[in-house]
Amino acid sequence: MSRWRPAQAASTAIITAEGQARLKVELDELWRVRRPEVVKALAAAAAEGDRSENAEYTYRKKQLGEIDRRVRYLTKRLPELKVAAAKPTDRGAIFFGAWFAIEDEEGRAQRLRIVGPDETDAQKGWISIDSPLARAALKKRIDDEFEAPLPSGSKRFIVIGISYDGPDDPAHAGALRDSPAPNGSG
Repeated sequence: MSRWRPAQAASTAIITAEGQARLKVELDELWRVRRPEVVKALAAAAAEGDRSENAEYTYRKKQLGEIDRRVRYLTKRLPELKVAAAKPTDRGAIFFGAWFAIEDEEGRAQRLRIVGPDETDAQKGWISIDSPLARAALKKRIDDEFEAPLPSGSKRFIVIGISYDGPDDPAHAGALRDSPAPNGSG
């Protein structure tokens, strides 16, 4: 049997200015620091002799391949990305870049931010604009209820805070600061 898989849907090519800066720093770090270090270590491992039983050589080749794959991806992806630098004129609704707090039917609160697919981070509560939860939350306002199709089934939420100036924005700080991060460590 073949290993054919249907093509994945293309992710949205949008990113925050901070996200773009982080990706550029990562690319620079990989290209100017990490790759030369690995190439040097690979050359040293190759000089040790028989490469067929040289674990260090095999490890360094694999590591170099991973770095090169990431460098290729970033050099292709960065020019495609559109930076969403401007904040929306309507700051009372959830749009790209918003920090927002929601509460589920059981009263559990989460603090989230909608970001581009290249900068998602579950520990920080940053969710992709392409995620079902983010899509369902778009254009919602404080006290709006919405339903999101999640892997565990459809779930209802209510918006309890929105900010574009960070999670500690005084206008919405109470709802955003008092609500824990999605993993319960916030």
